[in-house]
Amino acid sequence: MDIKLLDIIACPVCKGKLGFKKETNELICKFDHLAYPIVDGIPALLTVRARTIAQDEEA
Repeated sequence: MDIKLLDIIACPVCKGKLGFKKETNELICKFDHLAYPIVDGIPALLTVRARTIAQDEEA
């Protein structure tokens, strides 16, 4: 995942910043509690592809 990309992409739901979680290869929206997968190096920023995450999982 190109870290520079995190400066220009946003959560499709709230338009907020996304964080990168290397362990699961996902982009995390802490506000909406959603994790978007990165498939073959491409962020899948579709709400139907996102999974809901628990607050303790965000850290």
